Amino acid sequence: MPTTMAKALNDGLRAAMERDPKVLVMGEDVGRLGGVFRITDGLQKDFGEQRVLDTPLSESGIIGAAIGLAVRGFRPVCEIQFDGFVFPGYDQIVSQLAKLRYRTQGRVPVPVVVRIPYGGGIGAVEHHSESPESLFAHVAGLKVVTCSTPSDAHWMIQQAILSDDPVIFFEPKRRYWEKGGLDGADLASAYPLHASRVVRTGSTLTVATYGPMVRTCLDAAAAAAEEGRELEVVDLRSLSPLDLGPVADSVRRTGRLVVVSEAPAESSVTSEVAARIQQECFFSLEAPVLRVTGFDTPYPPSRLEDEYLPDLDRVLDAVDRSLAW
Repeated sequence: MPTTMAKALNDGLRAAMERDPKVLVMGEDVGRLGGVFRITDGLQKDFGEQRVLDTPLSESGIIGAAIGLAVRGFRPVCEIQFDGFVFPGYDQIVSQLAKLRYRTQGRVPVPVVVRIPYGGGIGAVEHHSESPESLFAHVAGLKVVTCSTPSDAHWMIQQAILSDDPVIFFEPKRRYWEKGGLDGADLASAYPLHASRVVRTGSTLTVATYGPMVRTCLDAAAAAAEEGRELEVVDLRSLSPLDLGPVADSVRRTGRLVVVSEAPAESSVTSEVAARIQQECFFSLEAPVLRVTGFDTPYPPSRLEDEYLPDLDRVLDAVDRSLAW
């Protein structure tokens, strides 16, 4: 039966906690309240206060405590309520979490998952809509992934918890309530945590995207198909490390690439994708790699979100420009 991304994440966390008693969930209001978005709803009731911990309002404290727990053999899953709240814990993530396993030559794994609802589209106030994924993707020692569907959410959160490396797990908050089916375990295992995935095949042009923009790009592809243009859409899923093999294979067939993201364009994940595809597929490209992104400004007030966020029209405009080259 179709399920929401929020419920799929909840079920994935529950499965991981049932499988391994060392898995803990911690964060602000994750227990009795079940989290702001109800992702952890019912977990404290079923697993107890020793495994689902309501923490003080201290992101630095949450991450620091999780690092200590991981060193002692636990697998903490930290929830950051909103993307803009992660920065008080950024020092712990970058200075300690990302470096500890490397610093100890692999002797001390730190299997911490940091869940972050991110992106715009919900009409939130300041600090509640950000796209900071490029900041974390730049940090060596961190794995950075993002889901786009309920099925990926369900399986990727479990794969992230199994990882011995720290994983920053971005969840597109405006997609929490969209429904979709769940792949079976056999199909899900065909896509490891750091593998990208072709979610729509086509021959006219390749679109590479991730997270909240996957649905937008699929809608754009459906609209383009009505005009006889078949867009191939690749969901990157993992932002660090990037799996650009499927993107390169697609570009070698289509000759064109548009990269789409909500984050600002400057020094971003889309910059890396564009640079590497230009380098690896230079002789296959029939047009420059184009990008459709958020603007290089802070997220605007909620009334201006529609002007800031990439939409179907901006994606199709980039497609037109690429095909006209």
